[in-house]
Amino acid sequence: MKILIIEDEADLAQSIAAYLADENYICEFAVNYSEALQKIETYRYDCILLDLMIPGGSGWSILKELRAQQEQNGIIIISARNSIDDKVTGLQTGADDYLAKPFHLPELAARIYSVIRRKQFATTNIIEQNEIKIDLLAKQVTIHEQEVVLTKKEFSLLLYFVSNKNKVISKSAIAEQLSGDIADMFDNYDFIYTHIKNLKRKLLDAGYGNYLKTIYGTGYKWVV
Repeated sequence: MKILIIEDEADLAQSIAAYLADENYICEFAVNYSEALQKIETYRYDCILLDLMIPGGSGWSILKELRAQQEQNGIIIISARNSIDDKVTGLQTGADDYLAKPFHLPELAARIYSVIRRKQFATTNIIEQNEIKIDLLAKQVTIHEQEVVLTKKEFSLLLYFVSNKNKVISKSAIAEQLSGDIADMFDNYDFIYTHIKNLKRKLLDAGYGNYLKTIYGTGYKWVV
Protein backbone atom coordinates (compact mmCIF):
# COMPACT_ATOMS: atom_id res chain seq x y z
CA MET A 1 0.00 0.00 0.00
CA LYS A 2 1.30 3.43 -0.98
CA ILE A 3 0.89 6.64 1.00
CA LEU A 4 1.68 10.19 -0.15
CA ILE A 5 2.54 12.58 2.69
CA ILE A 6 1.97 16.20 1.62
CA GLU A 7 3.64 17.97 4.52
CA ASP A 8 6.38 20.60 4.71
CA GLU A 9 7.39 19.83 8.32
CA ALA A 10 10.25 17.42 7.58
CA ASP A 11 10.51 15.95 11.08
CA LEU A 12 6.79 15.20 11.22
CA ALA A 13 6.74 13.70 7.72
CA GLN A 14 9.73 11.47 8.51
CA SER A 15 8.26 10.30 11.80
CA ILE A 16 4.98 9.42 10.07
CA ALA A 17 6.85 7.52 7.35
CA ALA A 18 8.98 5.62 9.84
CA TYR A 19 5.93 4.53 11.81
CA LEU A 20 3.94 3.55 8.71
CA ALA A 21 6.88 1.56 7.32
CA ASP A 22 6.43 -0.83 10.25
CA GLU A 23 2.77 -1.11 9.23
CA ASN A 24 3.82 -2.28 5.74
CA TYR A 25 3.19 0.99 3.89
CA ILE A 26 5.44 2.62 1.29
CA CYS A 27 5.57 6.38 1.86
CA GLU A 28 6.45 9.19 -0.53
CA PHE A 29 6.71 12.91 0.18
CA ALA A 30 5.70 16.24 -1.27
CA VAL A 31 6.86 19.36 0.58
CA ASN A 32 5.19 22.10 -1.48
CA TYR A 33 2.25 22.77 -3.78
CA SER A 34 3.96 22.16 -7.13
CA GLU A 35 5.60 18.94 -5.97
CA ALA A 36 2.26 17.70 -4.62
CA LEU A 37 0.54 18.39 -7.95
CA GLN A 38 3.31 16.62 -9.85
CA LYS A 39 3.03 13.56 -7.61
CA ILE A 40 -0.74 13.18 -7.77
CA GLU A 41 -0.75 13.67 -11.54
CA THR A 42 2.01 11.09 -12.09
CA TYR A 43 1.45 8.36 -9.50
CA ARG A 44 -1.40 6.50 -7.87
CA TYR A 45 -1.74 6.24 -4.09
CA ASP A 46 -3.92 4.23 -1.75
CA CYS A 47 -4.13 7.11 0.72
CA ILE A 48 -2.95 10.73 0.77
CA LEU A 49 -2.16 12.68 3.94
CA LEU A 50 -2.76 16.34 3.17
CA ASP A 51 -1.62 19.35 5.18
CA LEU A 52 -3.77 22.36 4.29
CA MET A 53 -0.98 24.91 4.75
CA ILE A 54 1.82 24.08 2.31
CA PRO A 55 4.33 26.41 0.62
CA GLY A 56 3.45 27.67 -2.83
CA GLY A 57 -0.28 27.09 -2.79
CA SER A 58 -3.39 25.94 -0.98
CA GLY A 59 -4.12 22.48 0.36
CA TRP A 60 -7.76 23.14 -0.48
CA SER A 61 -6.81 23.38 -4.16
CA ILE A 62 -4.95 20.08 -3.91
CA LEU A 63 -8.04 18.48 -2.36
CA LYS A 64 -10.29 19.77 -5.16
CA GLU A 65 -7.83 18.55 -7.80
CA LEU A 66 -7.72 15.09 -6.23
CA ARG A 67 -11.47 14.75 -6.25
CA ALA A 68 -11.69 16.08 -9.82
CA GLN A 69 -9.51 13.14 -10.87
CA GLN A 70 -12.21 10.77 -9.54
CA GLU A 71 -9.61 8.34 -8.24
CA GLN A 72 -10.45 5.90 -5.46
CA ASN A 73 -7.58 7.01 -3.22
CA GLY A 74 -8.39 7.94 0.36
CA ILE A 75 -7.65 11.47 1.57
CA ILE A 76 -6.97 12.37 5.18
CA ILE A 77 -6.40 16.02 6.07
CA ILE A 78 -3.74 16.49 8.75
CA SER A 79 -3.78 20.10 9.85
CA ALA A 80 -3.07 22.46 12.73
CA ARG A 81 -6.36 24.15 11.82
CA ASN A 82 -8.75 22.64 14.31
CA SER A 83 -11.95 24.63 13.86
CA ILE A 84 -15.29 22.95 13.22
CA ASP A 85 -15.68 25.04 10.05
CA ASP A 86 -12.40 23.72 8.62
CA LYS A 87 -13.36 20.12 9.43
CA VAL A 88 -16.80 20.47 7.88
CA THR A 89 -15.39 22.19 4.78
CA GLY A 90 -12.70 19.52 4.39
CA LEU A 91 -15.16 16.65 4.59
CA GLN A 92 -17.67 18.36 2.32
CA THR A 93 -14.96 19.14 -0.24
CA GLY A 94 -14.02 15.49 -0.50
CA ALA A 95 -11.69 14.44 2.31
CA ASP A 96 -12.44 11.06 3.88
CA ASP A 97 -11.19 12.06 7.32
CA TYR A 98 -9.75 15.03 9.20
CA LEU A 99 -7.12 14.73 11.93
CA ALA A 100 -5.98 17.82 13.82
CA LYS A 101 -2.37 18.28 14.88
CA PRO A 102 -0.86 17.21 17.17
CA PHE A 103 -1.96 13.59 16.87
CA HIS A 104 -0.74 10.17 17.95
CA LEU A 105 0.79 8.04 15.20
CA PRO A 106 -1.18 4.88 16.16
CA GLU A 107 -4.40 6.88 15.70
CA LEU A 108 -3.23 8.12 12.30
CA ALA A 109 -2.36 4.56 11.25
CA ALA A 110 -5.78 3.34 12.39
CA ARG A 111 -7.51 6.05 10.38
CA ILE A 112 -5.45 5.24 7.28
CA TYR A 113 -6.36 1.58 7.64
CA SER A 114 -10.04 2.47 8.06
CA VAL A 115 -10.09 4.71 4.98
CA ILE A 116 -8.33 2.16 2.76
CA ARG A 117 -10.58 -0.65 4.02
CA ARG A 118 -13.68 1.42 3.28
CA LYS A 119 -12.47 2.48 -0.16
CA GLN A 120 -11.09 -0.82 -1.41
CA PHE A 121 -12.64 -3.60 0.65
CA ALA A 122 -16.18 -2.44 1.49
CA THR A 123 -15.42 -1.85 5.19
CA THR A 124 -14.60 -5.50 5.96
CA ASN A 125 -11.55 -6.73 7.88
CA ILE A 126 -11.80 -10.16 6.25
CA ILE A 127 -11.62 -10.72 2.49
CA GLU A 128 -12.86 -14.10 1.32
CA GLN A 129 -12.60 -15.25 -2.26
CA ASN A 130 -13.42 -18.89 -2.84
CA GLU A 131 -10.73 -20.84 -0.95
CA ILE A 132 -8.67 -17.75 -0.06
CA LYS A 133 -9.18 -15.81 3.16
CA ILE A 134 -7.24 -12.63 3.93
CA ASP A 135 -7.29 -11.12 7.42
CA LEU A 136 -6.36 -7.47 6.93
CA LEU A 137 -5.76 -6.74 10.59
CA ALA A 138 -3.65 -9.81 11.30
CA LYS A 139 -2.04 -9.63 7.84
CA GLN A 140 -2.67 -13.35 7.54
CA VAL A 141 -3.58 -15.40 4.48
CA THR A 142 -5.17 -18.84 4.60
CA ILE A 143 -6.08 -21.21 1.77
CA HIS A 144 -8.31 -24.18 2.55
CA GLU A 145 -7.97 -23.04 6.19
CA GLN A 146 -4.19 -23.50 6.13
CA GLU A 147 -1.98 -20.46 6.70
CA VAL A 148 0.21 -19.29 3.83
CA VAL A 149 3.26 -17.39 5.08
CA LEU A 150 3.99 -14.38 2.85
CA THR A 151 6.63 -11.67 3.00
CA LYS A 152 5.49 -8.06 3.38
CA LYS A 153 5.88 -7.39 -0.33
CA GLU A 154 4.08 -10.60 -1.28
CA PHE A 155 1.19 -9.71 1.04
CA SER A 156 1.08 -6.20 -0.44
CA LEU A 157 1.06 -7.66 -3.95
CA LEU A 158 -1.77 -10.04 -3.12
CA LEU A 159 -3.90 -7.20 -1.74
CA TYR A 160 -3.10 -5.09 -4.80
CA PHE A 161 -4.23 -7.83 -7.17
CA VAL A 162 -7.35 -8.71 -5.18
CA SER A 163 -8.43 -5.07 -4.87
CA ASN A 164 -8.00 -4.70 -8.67
CA LYS A 165 -9.59 -8.00 -9.65
CA ASN A 166 -10.43 -8.50 -13.31
CA LYS A 167 -8.28 -5.52 -14.30
CA VAL A 168 -5.07 -5.75 -16.31
CA ILE A 169 -2.28 -4.24 -14.20
CA SER A 170 0.85 -3.09 -15.98
CA LYS A 171 4.32 -4.06 -14.87
CA SER A 172 5.15 -0.41 -14.28
CA ALA A 173 2.14 -0.03 -11.96
CA ILE A 174 3.24 -3.09 -9.99
CA ALA A 175 6.80 -1.78 -9.76
CA GLU A 176 5.46 1.53 -8.45
CA GLN A 177 3.29 -0.28 -5.91
CA LEU A 178 6.30 -2.20 -4.60
CA SER A 179 8.92 0.55 -4.71
CA GLY A 180 7.18 3.89 -4.95
CA ASP A 181 8.46 6.67 -7.17
CA ILE A 182 11.98 5.20 -7.27
CA ALA A 183 10.56 2.56 -9.64
CA ASP A 184 11.24 5.07 -12.44
CA MET A 185 14.96 4.59 -11.80
CA PHE A 186 15.02 0.87 -12.59
CA ASP A 187 16.28 -0.29 -15.98
CA ASN A 188 13.96 -3.29 -16.00
CA TYR A 189 11.27 -5.02 -13.97
CA ASP A 190 13.16 -8.17 -13.09
CA PHE A 191 12.63 -7.54 -9.38
CA ILE A 192 8.84 -7.74 -9.72
CA TYR A 193 9.06 -11.07 -11.53
CA THR A 194 10.81 -12.56 -8.50
CA HIS A 195 8.14 -11.36 -6.08
CA ILE A 196 5.29 -12.49 -8.33
CA LYS A 197 6.90 -15.87 -8.99
CA ASN A 198 7.34 -16.47 -5.26
CA LEU A 199 3.78 -15.35 -4.53
CA LYS A 200 2.31 -17.62 -7.20
CA ARG A 201 4.38 -20.58 -6.01
CA LYS A 202 3.22 -20.20 -2.42
CA LEU A 203 -0.42 -19.82 -3.46
CA LEU A 204 -0.26 -22.77 -5.87
CA ASP A 205 1.44 -24.98 -3.30
CA ALA A 206 -1.44 -24.21 -0.93
CA GLY A 207 -4.01 -25.12 -3.59
CA TYR A 208 -5.52 -21.83 -4.73
CA GLY A 209 -7.42 -21.61 -8.02
CA ASN A 210 -4.62 -20.05 -10.07
CA TYR A 211 -6.41 -16.71 -10.45
CA LEU A 212 -3.26 -14.69 -11.16
CA LYS A 213 -2.75 -14.68 -14.93
CA THR A 214 0.11 -13.30 -16.98
CA ILE A 215 -1.04 -11.03 -19.80
CA TYR A 216 1.94 -11.33 -22.09
CA GLY A 217 3.50 -8.05 -23.14
CA THR A 218 1.23 -6.10 -20.80
CA GLY A 219 1.23 -7.22 -17.18
CA TYR A 220 -0.94 -9.34 -14.90
CA LYS A 221 -4.60 -9.88 -14.10
CA TRP A 222 -6.35 -11.40 -11.08
CA VAL A 223 -9.22 -13.21 -12.77
CA VAL A 224 -12.35 -13.99 -10.73
